Amino acid sequence: MPFPSSPRAHCGPRRRTLLAVGPAALALAGCTAGGEGPGASENGPSAAERRARARAARDSEGLVERYDDVIAAHPGLAERLGPLRAETVRHAQAFGGGPGRKPSPSPSSPSASSSAAAVPGDDKDALAALAAAERELADRRAKALLDVPGELARLLASVAAAGAAHVYLLTEGGA
Repeated sequence: MPFPSSPRAHCGPRRRTLLAVGPAALALAGCTAGGEGPGASENGPSAAERRARARAARDSEGLVERYDDVIAAHPGLAERLGPLRAETVRHAQAFGGGPGRKPSPSPSSPSASSSAAAVPGDDKDALAALAAAERELADRRAKALLDVPGELARLLASVAAAGAAHVYLLTEGGA
């Protein structure tokens, strides 16, 4: 005689809950501007860590400029891009940058190509260009994790994950 099939007992959080709470948890866990913790020296962050933070702040500020360029060229996208832009501003602030600073373009930063490249005329192409910039920066940050100490590595990982989420929202998710 076969056993009757019992309904599967639900154990743990649902996938939707994890997807909704995951980005917020990453932001809370990783987006701190301080260098405190066991990996920080008593004299503060090392010169390499300060350079990495400054580079990450410039990159985020450059990405904010890209968002601004697209919003200026395509005002109809402002509502859709506003939250992603605001998140990118918070990333710059977490790395020590901010809205009052103007990024100094470096050859590898998105801001260097932002001023040189015109915003595509089509909304879809403009979103694709932003997604490509987000993807490239998230990939670069993920690779940089190996070269920075603990707290900064966690922050880079968190911001890279947020960038990957931005890519999804810009391409498939309908931000």
